[in-house]
Amino acid sequence: MARVLDVALGFGMQSTPLLDAMSAAPSVRVLLVEDSKVLTERLTEAIDQIADVHLIGTAETEAAALAVVMHEPVDVIILDLHLRQGTGFGLMRALATTQLKPRIVVLTNYDLPEYKSAAFALGATHFLDKARDYGRLPEVLHEICEASFDALSESVGFLGFESN
Repeated sequence: MARVLDVALGFGMQSTPLLDAMSAAPSVRVLLVEDSKVLTERLTEAIDQIADVHLIGTAETEAAALAVVMHEPVDVIILDLHLRQGTGFGLMRALATTQLKPRIVVLTNYDLPEYKSAAFALGATHFLDKARDYGRLPEVLHEICEASFDALSESVGFLGFESN
């Protein structure tokens, strides 16, 4: 929410400590679910370089990921399908039984049509092949940040604030 203050001021609101605090907070909270330590380190470094994105944690198993999601606000899950214990599909099935709706970015070595179809059916918003699409992850996270910012802007407008 780095631009929350700019949006609010654009709608004629006065700066307040609450708005200042909101504008300093990252807009997108990311959980990385990956069982490769090397890839987790590389992805952590890449995510840390993206403005308005905060990596809240990592998990190597389906159960650990579900525990984080149930106890921490998560906006985006970067999800491998094959984990040390459990699967990304299992996590998506578990999330489907809750009211939690984080965006799910599948990042996998298994770019199979049936996996892609199943992932989208279970709520994935993006499906990336680790070998081919790894470099697109920052772009995808930027898109998600922009979508979150647009939704916030609409909410501020919905509350009846008019721009100057």
